[in-house]
Amino acid sequence: MFVTYMVNQGGTTVLKTSFAATTAVATSFALLAGAAAAQEIRFMCYSDGNECEVYDDVLTRFEADNPGVDVIVDVVPYQAILENLPVQLAAGTGPDMAKVTDLGGLNEYYLDLTPYIDTGYWDASFGGTLDWYRVGDRQGYYGMHSQLTITGAFVNATLFEQAGIEMPGADATWEEWAAAANAVAAATDTPFPMAIDRSGHRVAGPAISYGAQYFDGEGNGSFAGFEPFAAQFVAWNEDGTMARDVWAGQGGATYQDAAQEFINGELVFYYSGSWQVGRMDEQVGDFFDWQVVGSPCGPAGACSGMPGGAGIVGFEQTEHPEIVAAVIDYLAQEDVYAEVAARTRNLPAHLGVASAGVEFQNASPAAQAALNAFAADLPDVSPIAFAYQGYAGNRAMFGITVERLSQAIVGELSVADAVGRMSDDLAAAMAESQ
Repeated sequence: MFVTYMVNQGGTTVLKTSFAATTAVATSFALLAGAAAAQEIRFMCYSDGNECEVYDDVLTRFEADNPGVDVIVDVVPYQAILENLPVQLAAGTGPDMAKVTDLGGLNEYYLDLTPYIDTGYWDASFGGTLDWYRVGDRQGYYGMHSQLTITGAFVNATLFEQAGIEMPGADATWEEWAAAANAVAAATDTPFPMAIDRSGHRVAGPAISYGAQYFDGEGNGSFAGFEPFAAQFVAWNEDGTMARDVWAGQGGATYQDAAQEFINGELVFYYSGSWQVGRMDEQVGDFFDWQVVGSPCGPAGACSGMPGGAGIVGFEQTEHPEIVAAVIDYLAQEDVYAEVAARTRNLPAHLGVASAGVEFQNASPAAQAALNAFAADLPDVSPIAFAYQGYAGNRAMFGITVERLSQAIVGELSVADAVGRMSDDLAAAMAESQ
């Protein structure tokens, strides 16, 4: 595991890490010079901001260096990555490669890049994040972590100023933030005090801060210790502290964020993550002042966010494994990776890039400060959270969390029954997977 942090050097915000990476010798990617027929690679991609656009642009250089290769970036909604991609892969109709967030859960379909890459360079560059893509005896090199993210809170600082209420301090608890957000909303006639994305991943950090363990003594998934957070979260949805429709307005495990409510100035405190910085920077503009305050603390003593992000993987069903591996390896090279991180304003998982520092392009002072704040929270990530992100069963657990919490919020189940059924659902899912 590594620690990443932001520093200011000569007025420029850059990212640093406590470990240095060894830069691999540049690899030649001239695969098909003089090829008679084009080799088409389909890259399924979703964007939090401008990621797919940047990849499409950067890969034109790969195509220029490799005549006959055509990398088509198919931009899809995030929901398609969550729901459609697994179905396509199971049916054998998936793309050649994709940007994914279910890192371990899709491992059975991944192309092992080991025969095609310099594994020493990858070890030095991506460290512990490589394990997030490995499951059981499949311990190869499967994914390049393209975005390192961490969950945390965005706050409308203008509303606090208008209300004449001081923001809670750095070690403030969830309860203190709830009280402050309610007071600000009441004083400014703002519709929603707080919101958390409808996502099992998003509530994991807060749940850990309330005592959730997520693993039993044998390392299997578990909802032990989840009930204290569940009870508090349901109560906040019932009393209006949380924007109830974010969770109650959707069915099943459907993802829903509250970014637009925050952007519209209708929300005081919004718990989401670092991938939203670009969106806030572009869409809030000078409408109001916003800040990132990280993850509040819970009664279990933790103040943990949830790490994560996205990675780029190839799939075994591709007809062009060498080309797919070469495309991913190209994006993994330090100069290319650094360019993408700078242009997309994402925290890099590449240790060499983080060590050298990233000069984020077109980032406003608010965005630079936000990235600083998110990066400063990385050392506080609970080991449970880091392990949970790499757990192959986490996608099932995320879905179970959303479905059962939502049922408690709308009154279909008591909190105790909802948590009990989470455990039953997980046991059934594990039995099915085995």
